[in-house]
Amino acid sequence: MTSIDIKLKKYVDENIIPQYAAFDKAHQADHVNMVIEQSLKIASDMPEVDINMVFITAAFHDLGLINGRENHHINSRKILEADEFIKSKFTAGQIKLMGEAVEDHRASKSGKPRNQYGLIVAEADRFIDAETIVRRTIQFGLKNYPELDREGHFQRTVQHLNEKYGPHGYLKIWFPESDNAKRLEELQQIIADKSALCNLFDRIYNEETK
Repeated sequence: MTSIDIKLKKYVDENIIPQYAAFDKAHQADHVNMVIEQSLKIASDMPEVDINMVFITAAFHDLGLINGRENHHINSRKILEADEFIKSKFTAGQIKLMGEAVEDHRASKSGKPRNQYGLIVAEADRFIDAETIVRRTIQFGLKNYPELDREGHFQRTVQHLNEKYGPHGYLKIWFPESDNAKRLEELQQIIADKSALCNLFDRIYNEETK
């Protein structure tokens, strides 16, 4: 696989990744670095894609959170397309593709991403690990719903997991051969097992509130 452009990597490391420190715990540097890593892993089997475009799409995908969560995917696209350094490194056509991909990454967005870069980053953003997902759900709840008690946070977690990851959830797996398909099945088993989910929730909730 072609290496990422050194100047792009330096720019992202120094100017983009640090911005994630201002976001909620579920969307900080560890999250964007995970999405970058998973995106590059998926793209490693796709010689037709530009690895630098994959890298930038992944790095910018959640920057719009600076203006709130509701339209963060749209705002992330605006930030990417307005970035002067990015405009100096890519063509207008490439930037349009990356902008569409960033806008299309959101799991709750209806419809399939418009291009391969959107598919890659959307899939990477769906990296499914039961512990990470439950922890991110609890972290988001503690930050945004401080009025809830322990039981309230548990019920909110259960509702979110079913709405997004349940058998009829809105999350889509764009690469059925990826690890995500198997991991989603494993997560659904935990969601269906109330005792297992309670134990996982209790442990993580205690860690996050101690």
